[in-house]
Amino acid sequence: GTVSDLASAIDLHRVEEVIIAIPSAPGRLVRMVNDVCRLKGITSRTMPGIYELIGGKVSVNRLREVDITDLLRREPVRVNDEAVGAALADKRVLVTGAGGSIGRELCRQIARRNPSELVLLGHGENSIFETLLELRDDYPNLAVSPVIADIRNAERLAQIFQEHQPQVLFHAAAHKHVPLMEVNVVEAVTNNVIGTRNVVQSALNQNVERYVLISTDKAVRPSSIYGATKRLAEMIVLDAAHESKRAFTVVRFGNVLGSRGSIIPIFKNQIANGGPVTITHPDMYRFFMTIPEAVYLVLQAASMEKGGETFVLNMGEPVRILDLAEDLIRLSGLEPHRDIEISYTGIRAGEKLTEELWDEGTPLAKTLHPDIFRLDADVSSLNLKLPQAIDSLTRLSRSADTDAIIGLLDELIPGSSIRESPKADITSII
Repeated sequence: GTVSDLASAIDLHRVEEVIIAIPSAPGRLVRMVNDVCRLKGITSRTMPGIYELIGGKVSVNRLREVDITDLLRREPVRVNDEAVGAALADKRVLVTGAGGSIGRELCRQIARRNPSELVLLGHGENSIFETLLELRDDYPNLAVSPVIADIRNAERLAQIFQEHQPQVLFHAAAHKHVPLMEVNVVEAVTNNVIGTRNVVQSALNQNVERYVLISTDKAVRPSSIYGATKRLAEMIVLDAAHESKRAFTVVRFGNVLGSRGSIIPIFKNQIANGGPVTITHPDMYRFFMTIPEAVYLVLQAASMEKGGETFVLNMGEPVRILDLAEDLIRLSGLEPHRDIEISYTGIRAGEKLTEELWDEGTPLAKTLHPDIFRLDADVSSLNLKLPQAIDSLTRLSRSADTDAIIGLLDELIPGSSIRESPKADITSII
């Protein structure tokens, strides 16, 4: 039968549990099954999603409770593992921010492609150690080098690159918490901008073949310090590609479910405490992907790069945060607005109601992969005053002149509107 027959089949056969044995089932199908089971008072479990299976961390045999990420699944994309493998096999690969959510998943998926060495670079010793332990267990024959370093230290980076001679580099290290960076402007600039410049310079000095910067939709017409610093990081990488003719590129995508600082753990905690679930605005929309899904497409884009491109990932339709919260409440066996209240707190400093993946009017080209697009003629790489601007930001950061930093960011970045955003205080960042 079809899913529309599920309710009657449950009654007829006195079903106690429903298993969704379709790893590639789209979110709408999972949602339909889960809603029927919830109304019938029985549990539903599912096999892992297609991107979890591609990532190699879970097997088809592992069943689990339906999770919010299952409800956001998109149709599975075509897998071109051969192209990814050719770009990484027998290569010395370095990942910055290797202890973070995206960085660790990058390491998992890179390890499957048989690099000759995988260098885990990060500032947090505990997160790097956890990544190292996981890779040691799963890939005992892989040469893994854990490196504790701060990307703001150019001399230390030069030593690391000289020692390991990476051929492929994924730059995932960044401060990314939007409201928190509004009250930590200097840290955002020194880490996201100056740190990226240092990594790029080390990569150029040691003849790195491929460089991929992990970026964000918040870099487009930024209204936040985080978004502006990531746009400048993009400009640095694209400028280096333009000057050096190397395969340096940018991959830009939206919010990642399950990453550190994401809204799902916050919502779950609020539900566990009886509510309310707090949302900034009823019409707040965001693009979402799961971590394995985003990283898989990053690796696909890396296998296509020639240099100077900005790739954007097909994030599907934007999701209303209110709908996300209501789905999560229902998955917890409760009813929104009855068992758990939802309250609105107001838009926080640096936030927008909707995000964009590219500037309006920028030509968008198809690639060999249906879920990856290329931005043509990105104006970011044409800023001839970029080195002087970075030097100015360095000087302003040393003097902690945040007003001047914000003014300079607005002048440098197309469509930037940081000064128009409301000022943040410590009570508005949570």
